[in-house]
Amino acid sequence: MATNNSIEEIFFKFLMQFKFDEAQLDYSVVQKHSAILQTLSDMGNSGTGIFDYCKRQVVFYSSNFGALLGYEPSDYQETGQKFFMHKIHPDDAQMLSITSVSTLKIFNHFSSDEKLNHKMISEYRILNAQNQYVRLVEQYQVLKLDPKGQLWLAFNIVDISPNQAESEPSKSQLLNFRTGKIIPLEAPPKATFELTKREMEILGLVRNGLLSKEISNKLSISVHTVNTHRQRFLEKLGANNSMEAVVFASKFGLLELA
Repeated sequence: MATNNSIEEIFFKFLMQFKFDEAQLDYSVVQKHSAILQTLSDMGNSGTGIFDYCKRQVVFYSSNFGALLGYEPSDYQETGQKFFMHKIHPDDAQMLSITSVSTLKIFNHFSSDEKLNHKMISEYRILNAQNQYVRLVEQYQVLKLDPKGQLWLAFNIVDISPNQAESEPSKSQLLNFRTGKIIPLEAPPKATFELTKREMEILGLVRNGLLSKEISNKLSISVHTVNTHRQRFLEKLGANNSMEAVVFASKFGLLELA
């Protein structure tokens, strides 16, 4: 029960900051996309669904969603998404909820195009109808933004993972499927945390979208100095680029994503 409460507190309460004008939302698109996703499920035997950030709930499950795990529709029709949440391995449920909030914070700083070009891919353990843990791989992608550019609808595709190592914890990553660029959502083993005050300051400005020249002007330091600090925090965080550095620093509590 503590884990379930934790999911609601970490993830669903975070969603309360999103404010929607339902009069501007055309819900006819849900029915249209639901039909498309159901056809996709029928063809590929994958589970599909649509999550509504305005209503903060799943508004569509493909008819075979629970069948992947051996459940009948009658098992989850009454409780919906909560049924499946309660089946996720407790350790993975906690990590997935934290990762989901981190991802939403990252998306808040994406342009509308970037939001539509990224998807989160996660692998986690969940109990099947035989009360055994199996690993699922889930892809979450933005389906529709509201007129203000906020996440409104997202769809997921769920399959049984080819990796069935029961002892492995959940893992997640962000993929830009236009460029192939991957942003890991877990810190690499080599990451260290001794960021200086100046490095954290510059990382925060990078997070806010400032270029090296703009940071140089704002802090009255040379562009060379800015780039030296950027290289240092990349090395310390074990990140390949500034976006990874922002993700890792946020997860370590070194940099609060507003």
